[in-house]
Amino acid sequence: MSFRKPSLSFWQIINMNVGFFGIQYSFGLQQTAINPLYSFLHAKPEDLPILNLAGPMTGLLIQPVIGALSDRTWHPRWGRRKPFFLIGAIFCSLCLFAFPFSRTLWMAAGLLWILDAANNTAMEPYRAFIADKLDEKQQPMGFLTQSFFTGLGITLANLSLGFFQERISGVSPSGIPHWVYGSFFVGGICSIASVLWSILKTPEIPPTAEELKALKERKGGFFEPLKEIILAIREMPPVMWKLALVYLFQWYAMFCYWQFVSLSIAKSIFNTDSESPLYQKAVVLAGQVNGFYNIVTFLSAFGLVWLANKFSAKLVHVLCLCLAAVALLVFPHITDKNLLFPPMVGFGIAWASMMGVPYIMVVSSIPKERYGVYMGIINMMIVIPMIFQTLSFGWVYKTFLNSNPSNAISFSGVLLLLAALSTLRIKAIRNNESILPSGGAH
Repeated sequence: MSFRKPSLSFWQIINMNVGFFGIQYSFGLQQTAINPLYSFLHAKPEDLPILNLAGPMTGLLIQPVIGALSDRTWHPRWGRRKPFFLIGAIFCSLCLFAFPFSRTLWMAAGLLWILDAANNTAMEPYRAFIADKLDEKQQPMGFLTQSFFTGLGITLANLSLGFFQERISGVSPSGIPHWVYGSFFVGGICSIASVLWSILKTPEIPPTAEELKALKERKGGFFEPLKEIILAIREMPPVMWKLALVYLFQWYAMFCYWQFVSLSIAKSIFNTDSESPLYQKAVVLAGQVNGFYNIVTFLSAFGLVWLANKFSAKLVHVLCLCLAAVALLVFPHITDKNLLFPPMVGFGIAWASMMGVPYIMVVSSIPKERYGVYMGIINMMIVIPMIFQTLSFGWVYKTFLNSNPSNAISFSGVLLLLAALSTLRIKAIRNNESILPSGGAH
């Protein structure tokens, strides 16, 4: 923009990010409920990674394309990013309502592909929306407000599992407990309602006459967004290449944790596996653990804004990753369920950092007319490690980890330590308003 962006109040920043709550409620169900649902449909533990291929593959295919399309979009009534929020939220809600009715494993896996495509369609433009609306001084607040709503949404999703299990009994003919239905139905309502709130409460900044002219002069056609993605990767700021290495370790580790936390708790706390009736208790306890660390996430998110500005976004992320690594190295050795929660304080703080701080580190290096496509490329850096994990970890699990879910969690802790070491390669400089990365060679 050729003019200074207007400064937004705290509550205006909150309103513009409320939609992130519904998106992340859905993501919370994917973290904690999808893999147990697969287990209820008799999936084998070593098959869980490949059954989760939908998330990273749709992220790889959908987010950069949606980012490029939203960069090219402007409608006087609907805006640039908001049409994509709304379309994604509608399809996400429909899938969440349908999910508990899965009768077979292939049906559940197919619905996950549609759900993830919808989530990615809604989530990708949200990152660019922050960069569009907020100036450099307010961007840390914007991105870490998304961390706050990430924690809140995932917390409620996880805690809903225990809430409905205590109140709803019975099992569907396919083997899915009826209490699962309650969590998914609430998710469907939250997804569309929260996104509608943000759409109605937050106007987008219209393009200038020059920018509107440039938009109209851009070539159309199906392949133009793909060409733009390829060109953007070729011209990608060096700091983003450094972030890609961090994300390789970080997101491989997170996918391992989400897939095996219920099984790890079943083994360490209940001394059982997914075939036992006690496994449902392990699923609920995993939901409580995940809900707890997400409570820490939304309580700590705004504190990380202050730390990132006072010290360094890089330093904050390194320390947070170390906290998460220690948590996961300790977690599988705990045999008292009440002691599972203290180490997850550090994990929750790290999750707040993962969802906000890396964007602070790179946003100043991104050209404003390419916010959408580069936010999509950052997501590619997230999902490529996840794809690698889904394709490789079943073999790693059986060959090197003795098919032991506790070893899978410990392995995740080691990978997070490697992510922290990789973050040290990013050089940060201080400007007048915040700590942001330099664009040194990679």
